[in-house]
Amino acid sequence: MLRTLMTCIALALCPVAAGADSFPVEIQHKYGTTRIDSAPKKIVSLSFIGHDFLLALGVKPYALRKWYGTDPYGVWPWGHAALGNAQPVVMQGEINIEQIATMQPDLIMGQWSGITARDYALLSQIAPTVPPKAEYGDFGTPWQEMQRTAGIATGKSAEAEQWIKRIEDRFATIRETHPDWQGASSAMVWAGQTGAYTSRDIRGRFLEDLGFKVPDAINARGTLDNFYVLIPAEDLSPIDVDALVWIDAGTSVSALHRKPLRPTMRAYKEGREVYADPLLSAALSHSSPLSLDYALDRIVPLLEAAMDGDSATVVRSSRDAGILSEGF
Repeated sequence: MLRTLMTCIALALCPVAAGADSFPVEIQHKYGTTRIDSAPKKIVSLSFIGHDFLLALGVKPYALRKWYGTDPYGVWPWGHAALGNAQPVVMQGEINIEQIATMQPDLIMGQWSGITARDYALLSQIAPTVPPKAEYGDFGTPWQEMQRTAGIATGKSAEAEQWIKRIEDRFATIRETHPDWQGASSAMVWAGQTGAYTSRDIRGRFLEDLGFKVPDAINARGTLDNFYVLIPAEDLSPIDVDALVWIDAGTSVSALHRKPLRPTMRAYKEGREVYADPLLSAALSHSSPLSLDYALDRIVPLLEAAMDGDSATVVRSSRDAGILSEGF
């Protein structure tokens, strides 16, 4: 599967016929407009997932902000081929203005970073800085918008559009071949704390790109910057959907067995649960051009098994995780 992924990455990273964009360029965002006068050569990526979008364009960031995981450079397997031998500076935790200043970057990308107005005011004195657009909130920018903005900022718009078209076409093909998914209810839920992701989040948007619908009972509890809503243990009905995807960051399987009302759910009784192991969960949580191929390769057959309407069909991921209902 990873071999298929790396092949896709290699093909997508091939140069296109169009030349590099001309500079200067201007990018509008929640704090105003950023002007980039020339193609950047030393980029700091403050976004927890933004390095993937740069790597997809063949751009290796000088420094990146690690989210989680064991990779020393914060890059998951789907990004290893694109990273190559590069060894970016790794930042962790809160944004450190002083540390970034010493790097002397010529571009700072922060679309999925939680950058504040104060951060922006200080960082933009160091280098052109790109926060998210206001309409998406701090962590709600669609992957297409993140890729397109990265393309504009680095002078690689043609490559960015190539990625967007190929992956959107893949989603479209999956929708066409799975008519039973269209309009069916689905949710991605963190297994540990039982929190569901709204359709403003990249995980909820992933499901809707496949044709599913995140229930209104979940979306109504969210806001622009509250894309993750807790589901009370005494009422799991908002997540009792046609296809329930449990997200696991690595410590959540045992938590599923401790949810007393889970066995009462239709999703449980009818075998409609999909368990996303830590690697698949990370791919879904990054939802970058580099991770989406891997996520689709793995989750589509799992969703097919969960959606076949036959409770006797074993969803392999759930079997392997040991979370199937009794009798399997």
